[in-house]
Amino acid sequence: MPIARRPALKLLAAVLAAGAAAGAFAQSDYPSHPVKIVVPFAAGGPADNYARFLAQRLTESLKQPFVVEDKPGAGSVIGTDAVAKSPADGYTLLMMSNTHTVNETLMPHKPFKLMTDFVGIAPVNYSDLMLVVNPKVPVKTLADLIALAKSKPGKLTYASSGTGTPYHMAGELFKHMAGVNIVHVPYKGSSGARTDVLGGQVDMMFDAVTTMAPLAKEGKVRALATTGTTRDGDLPTVAETVPGYEATIWLGLMAPKGTPQAIVEKLNAEVRRIVAQPDVKEMWAKQGATPMSMSTAEFTKYLNQDIAKWATIVKISGAKQD
Repeated sequence: MPIARRPALKLLAAVLAAGAAAGAFAQSDYPSHPVKIVVPFAAGGPADNYARFLAQRLTESLKQPFVVEDKPGAGSVIGTDAVAKSPADGYTLLMMSNTHTVNETLMPHKPFKLMTDFVGIAPVNYSDLMLVVNPKVPVKTLADLIALAKSKPGKLTYASSGTGTPYHMAGELFKHMAGVNIVHVPYKGSSGARTDVLGGQVDMMFDAVTTMAPLAKEGKVRALATTGTTRDGDLPTVAETVPGYEATIWLGLMAPKGTPQAIVEKLNAEVRRIVAQPDVKEMWAKQGATPMSMSTAEFTKYLNQDIAKWATIVKISGAKQD
């Protein structure tokens, strides 16, 4: 090697080493300025509420502001796409839900792919749903409902907050596994759907336990079952009548693909620490939510499995995005 080239090579090596050291320092020093959590759903919903709670706890533990920005629209696509196009530096995060895993099949032409354009950080929590009917529907149990639906195919109706939402997919999964034909009536939000079930314009609905339990207690709806794997008090699960059935609403945190693994792991550790705290478990239990805790690898596997699960149901149901 010519002697004249050696100083240049040494300089290049020094520059590369300095760059690597600076990158490592930036990651170890993360976060050094405010972090934004984008919620691609409307304000006031579960994703928004739990994102704000998580942001508060992360602000306290990581000593930098975590700020929530609601960016709803197009079935979560607008806000999610904005995060996908953000710098992969850990300063723009996505609060996502199983609406995203459903959308992978339901909306194949959206401008991003969840597992290609994002990396999973950690799940946050899940909530069971409750299957309720208007009191005028002549059933007392889930078995009664299935028998009635089979005797009148296409006559009973169920409401949801929109195509592709967990409420809709819970209904489609039930139809498939119970072998019944019940007509889906989509709304633009939960409140309209709920109002029409209460008024008797629609026969039934899968809805949040925390929302429907008080209405059931008042006799405004009749609760038949919950959608998780364990009972909520004396109310049976759907799986006790339809073995293997499970449908929940769950939330998680993701970041743009390419976000340094050290930052992803740091956030994973913090989220897991927060959701494991006794006061958080107690508070969320009263709200009908259960903490979820997984490593980044486990969460990635969970995401892929959920995408596959709902792909089958979307295809069977023939559901189309409005």
